[in-house]
Amino acid sequence: MFESKARKIVAGFGTTAIMCVTLLAHSAEVPVVQPGDLVRQTVNQEMTATQKPTVRHMFESRKQSSRGSQTKLYCETEYAMAGMAIAYDDKPLTPEQRQLEEARLNQLLKDPAELARKRQREKEDADRINRIVKAMPDAFFYEYDGTEPAKPGLGKEGSQLVRLKFRPNPKYDPPSHVEQILQGMQGHLLIDPRQHRIARIDGTLLKDVGFGWGILGHLDKGGHFLVEQADVGDGTWDISRMSLTFTGKILLFKRLDIKSTEVFSEFRSVPVGLSFAQAIDLLKKQEAVLAQNQRSDAGPK
Repeated sequence: MFESKARKIVAGFGTTAIMCVTLLAHSAEVPVVQPGDLVRQTVNQEMTATQKPTVRHMFESRKQSSRGSQTKLYCETEYAMAGMAIAYDDKPLTPEQRQLEEARLNQLLKDPAELARKRQREKEDADRINRIVKAMPDAFFYEYDGTEPAKPGLGKEGSQLVRLKFRPNPKYDPPSHVEQILQGMQGHLLIDPRQHRIARIDGTLLKDVGFGWGILGHLDKGGHFLVEQADVGDGTWDISRMSLTFTGKILLFKRLDIKSTEVFSEFRSVPVGLSFAQAIDLLKKQEAVLAQNQRSDAGPK
């Protein structure tokens, strides 16, 4: 999962006899294919959806970390992601915080070089995520592990999702530091077998692993991440939830400690050809609407 939120996000063979019987019994709903083949088909569809977005969205994000919560509005554009903070710890911005946020947005609008750097950072993040997702069919062995129904924020409502267990493929040779994280990871994958989309990746590190995310370092054993995707109501899929818990070191000296959960909601489509400046205007208008609704809700009953 994972250009947008920096976000769209993230093979093997053989099934057990019990799972084969289960799949055959539900052949009208779930295709009977080798688990590695299902993952490969799904990854191909994820890459196609990332490369050719047909719809762009405005949406809301609430991120909870050890430092508190931050709520932001985002608007996707072809050039870069526009974002604006609207609350900290579920409280509206103070006048000073609003002034700082306005200054940050104005700086992006009047400084093409700064906006270009933002665009480049987003592109690099998206490229790294795509490389990890592309590696998934070869980096792991998979086996069927049952099914579970989709629900709001997870998959496409009404669908039956296939659950797969995955573990590292010892013969996988990562082509770069970016893919090294996959060598020490195991977990579960939820796939919509009809849409060929990933509904959930839930992974835990079995050992310390190196990583390359523009810098070198390592992540400690026990690190965990969870990314969920869903049909946002218009036939397109986007990340709905992301949870990260990692410790480690950067460049072997600086300690890394990440613990956060981010929930994305209130998706609505926006024009595909929206400029970055137009996206900022839309965010400001939406923020004003939300502020007005909050004042109305807080008024006399």
